[in-house]
Amino acid sequence: MKPSPELFNLIKSLSKSEKRYFKLASSLQAGEKNYMKLVDAIEEQEEYDEEAIKDKFDGEVFIKHLPSEKNHLYSLILKSLRGFYADKSAAAILQEQLRNIELLFNKALYKECSKIIKKAKKIAYNYEKHYFLLDLIGWEKILVEEEYLQGKFDKDLTKLVEEESECLEKLRNLAEYQILYSKINYAFRRGGYVRNDEEKKIVNDIANYHLIKGKNTALSTKAATACYYIKGLCATTERNLDESYVNFKKVAKIMEENPTIMQELPTRYVKALNNIMFAQMDYGRWEECFNMIDKMKGLSKKSGFESMDVQLKLFTFSNNGELLANIALGNFERARLQVIPDILDGIERYAGKINKEEQMLFYYNITRVYIGCGDYKQALKYINMVLNDSELGLREDVYAFARLVNLIIHYELGNLDLLDYTIKSTKRFVTKSKKNYKFETVFLKDFKKLLKSKSPEATLALFKTFKSELKEILKDPFEQPANEYFDFISWLDSKIENKSFAEVVERKVKA
Repeated sequence: MKPSPELFNLIKSLSKSEKRYFKLASSLQAGEKNYMKLVDAIEEQEEYDEEAIKDKFDGEVFIKHLPSEKNHLYSLILKSLRGFYADKSAAAILQEQLRNIELLFNKALYKECSKIIKKAKKIAYNYEKHYFLLDLIGWEKILVEEEYLQGKFDKDLTKLVEEESECLEKLRNLAEYQILYSKINYAFRRGGYVRNDEEKKIVNDIANYHLIKGKNTALSTKAATACYYIKGLCATTERNLDESYVNFKKVAKIMEENPTIMQELPTRYVKALNNIMFAQMDYGRWEECFNMIDKMKGLSKKSGFESMDVQLKLFTFSNNGELLANIALGNFERARLQVIPDILDGIERYAGKINKEEQMLFYYNITRVYIGCGDYKQALKYINMVLNDSELGLREDVYAFARLVNLIIHYELGNLDLLDYTIKSTKRFVTKSKKNYKFETVFLKDFKKLLKSKSPEATLALFKTFKSELKEILKDPFEQPANEYFDFISWLDSKIENKSFAEVVERKVKA
């Protein structure tokens, strides 16, 4: 059995501050600490190699019990991380306070217990930590009952029961929003935009759900951010730009006015900014768009956004946004020289941490840049990285259009022998998907005709027909999302006018 890399991954994930804290805490412990030798050895490795570690410490007693040493070290690091973040998150503070309440209660120090409960409840309300609040109210009820036993009846247990009921209702309300959030997020991740009646029904069912359609249905600030985020995502899938923009702006505004909630949900805030950025692109508000990209990049250095999860999203969202903005403006050379190197450095720096979807989007959009630069060999390299490393169910929309773009790249490279097979393979994929989209069907039909053309005149006529048929299909609202994945019409214009793809895009931008 292959040795587990879990300890290696944990050690490699530690920041400099976290490592420093762990080593300082370890130095305060008496006795020999073999686990520190293990930490140092693992830190030196680029990839986990357990055999190399065994060879390095051959002859030492602890290496004979390596599995237990690894488990012990793993537990120690997690304990150290809990200590490091003990005063940095509301959850950690409340967990500590609940332990303190239990200790004081067991010592019959009820007055001191009550003081801590009061302080902890204030934190729980500020951060909307309703699960912790239920525990704190539970302790309050125990204390009131204890006072009743002592003949003190100045506190009303009914108020606590009402407070508990209200807390439970907020939890139920938030849980319902989280279910809706998961549903719309799943629908978006699979297909991006609504492109048929079946997909439209899924989105409409969520958009018309009473908690989304009704007014004042959110019982907490967290629930309100979820509500507006869901509305924004529903609007995005249906290409309703105004609705999308308004709702994501509301999410960002609520969080900026409630810093404690932003601290609790930094990912939702960053995602809202990302969606606002996309709306600014669609509006053509380029200055606002680039300002938003800079804002997201700046957040990576601000308190509350230090976690690796958030850092990854700030990196992927801002850089992918910058790539897309430059593609839309026809700034292909600028994207190639200034944006792509930063992205590739980041992919290497965050190796193994960037999720498959973001990596897929990076490679797909890098492909588009190289097509704009006329470098079809590099474009082929990156489109293959999309096609060869796609997981089932992951952004099927991007994967489908990557296959169409792949045909264009091979055509430009003159790989006509490969194209016949590739077209058949793509057609099988489209048929198997059972989506019945007209755009893909017509694209493949007309593209295949290009291979059979016998003269430049015939090819030109085919390109003109190709463009005419696609433009007609793109009048259908369900088919319009095809424009978001690649500027197919500009590519056809470049062939009809015998100009570079970049020239055609730049002309459209200036028009």
